[in-house]
Amino acid sequence: MKREVELVVISDVHLGTYGCRSEELLRYLSSINPKKLILNGDIIDIWQFRKSYFPESHLRVLKYILDLAYQGCEVTYITGNHDEMLRKFGKMQFGHITLTNRLLLDLDGKKSWIFHGDVFDASIQHTKWLAKLGGWGYDRLIQLNNVVNWVLTKFGREKYSLSKQIKNSVKKAIKFISDFEETASHLAIENKYDYVICGHIHQPQIRRIDTKKGSCIYMNSGDWIENLTSLEYNQGVWEMFSYDEKKDVLLDYPAEAMQFRSNLEELLENIIKGTL
Repeated sequence: MKREVELVVISDVHLGTYGCRSEELLRYLSSINPKKLILNGDIIDIWQFRKSYFPESHLRVLKYILDLAYQGCEVTYITGNHDEMLRKFGKMQFGHITLTNRLLLDLDGKKSWIFHGDVFDASIQHTKWLAKLGGWGYDRLIQLNNVVNWVLTKFGREKYSLSKQIKNSVKKAIKFISDFEETASHLAIENKYDYVICGHIHQPQIRRIDTKKGSCIYMNSGDWIENLTSLEYNQGVWEMFSYDEKKDVLLDYPAEAMQFRSNLEELLENIIKGTL
């Protein structure tokens, strides 16, 4: 049985990269029946896109999301920095799918401000080439980490995250995450938003932030590279979903796309393969 979910927020899937965990994401999507699905940036990694690497499972993720929309789920695609090419289209809507740069949402009388979050990242705003180089390096690190974890698993050891260890050991990285959360929250409080929801930093979080001007709930949906997390909203309550905590149950769900019944399939495949 699929779980009924009012609202799901997913970000930083990075389809088209070696680190993307598309099979796990498909299992998660197959286990829920969301009324609204918000894709909060960096879903397709256009920065690192290459024709030689876009596996079938990555394409199935896109097909599955399109089919959810076809069946009536409201899908909102918020652009991020890795899929910034889509920002030139501004706000567009076709069927149940909306493309936008940010989303203001009323949830049971409370105002939510949802955006990717790269606007707070100076490295992206001023030295984009360095940010792209960092993205390439991160993908190589994830490849190495996959090999390390394969060896550890063979010897019955727990998996190890190289990138998390690096982030936790570098004071500037810790400060950046803290500054990011504080900046987003302070702006949300000044604008009277109850919730501010971001992605970008691959750091899942739900916490209350208080200032002299008020308070808000800061949330980050994490990523589907390492943390495999999403945000779920039901009956006025936000929760963080973790694939690793539920993977024993999710393995019962096939990592397959539903039968695709829209003429968007051919268009999608042509875009991905670069034949248009």
